[in-house]
Amino acid sequence: MLWLHFAFLNVWRNARRSVFTMLVTAIATLAIMTSAGFALFTYHSLAEKAARDEGNLTISDPRFFSDEEEVPMAFGLKDVESIRGQLLADDDVKAVLPRLNFTGLVSNGEKTAIFIGLGVEPQEFHVKGPFLDMLQGQPLSSFEETRPQVVLAQGLAKSLKVKVGDFVTLLATTTSGALNAFDFEVKGIYSTGVPDLDKRQLYVDIPSAKSLLDTDKVSSLAVYLFDIDKTADKLSQYAKRFPAQLVTPWWQRAFYYQSVRDLYNRIFGLLGAVMVLLVFFSISNTMGMTVTERTREIGTVAAMGGYRWETIRNFTLESCIIGILGALAGIALSFLLTWALLQLHIQMPPPPGSSKGYPLTIEFSWPLAALTSLILTLICVLAAVKAAYKGSSKNITEALSHV
Repeated sequence: MLWLHFAFLNVWRNARRSVFTMLVTAIATLAIMTSAGFALFTYHSLAEKAARDEGNLTISDPRFFSDEEEVPMAFGLKDVESIRGQLLADDDVKAVLPRLNFTGLVSNGEKTAIFIGLGVEPQEFHVKGPFLDMLQGQPLSSFEETRPQVVLAQGLAKSLKVKVGDFVTLLATTTSGALNAFDFEVKGIYSTGVPDLDKRQLYVDIPSAKSLLDTDKVSSLAVYLFDIDKTADKLSQYAKRFPAQLVTPWWQRAFYYQSVRDLYNRIFGLLGAVMVLLVFFSISNTMGMTVTERTREIGTVAAMGGYRWETIRNFTLESCIIGILGALAGIALSFLLTWALLQLHIQMPPPPGSSKGYPLTIEFSWPLAALTSLILTLICVLAAVKAAYKGSSKNITEALSHV
């Protein structure tokens, strides 16, 4: 503790230089924490969105994602209720929702467009939360309707020039290769935030989709868990329980998430490396000047019987104090910035392929703060050892005569 006290006093022998070096370390810590916090928020948001859209796990025919169907529902799932019952018996499962993917033509009587249809249970709109921005009308509901209902994406509704309450005709190919058509009432119009999807997508209820395609199968089962962190454990568990089906975790289908993660890792990794180098050179400069100014002091200590390692230890402790204080200041600034952004509600522009912006948020992480502080402190120690080793290499006579 005595040596630590002396090191603390030595730090403030040249307060201006020490404060400047701490400021550089604090700015580097702030930059790393801010960029990494933004990346973490983006990762977690995209992961939650991917798991919410597709389910934490998807159970399907092994050929569903890899092969092309020659006829609709060739790779559909049978005996769905049995599989669903086994999954719902698991306390970690929030919901199991069947999906039916199909395509065809939609017409208002005057104009026809291609659509990408999703047959879902009305419960999906409650389980997944507000994943759609309902612009008009309502999503599919659970009560019995007098006629088939459909909700259209904004671009598709605009192309057909229809509104809530109008009727459209859906034409699709059945599992036997025949054409089938049903009239649907438009119950709602929504936006996904993705212009390409808004031009083609629509939702209908599962019974109507099955009747349109003349099938008793579904395309897949989406399994929703209460805790996204348990996805990997459930993946291995369900893969053994249902060997005849393919169990796919959300991250294997989250292509946008994977692309963004790879891009951000490279960008912010490079930024972090630049910040570390900045701190290293700043500390090296500070400690080099300090060692040069105290060369005669180093020679005096050596003449009195001091060991070389003691000299290196003293400068290392000083550098450690500068690094720790600077890192703590940077963490405090990062925490304040995180809080300020939550209060200001600053909006980011829409990302590529989307028409909706999102709030600028930085995720504050204590493990990240501890890791950043440790790395920057180690960088400070390395810079101090380098400078102190060079300064203590001079012989006593040369050091005492240094001017």
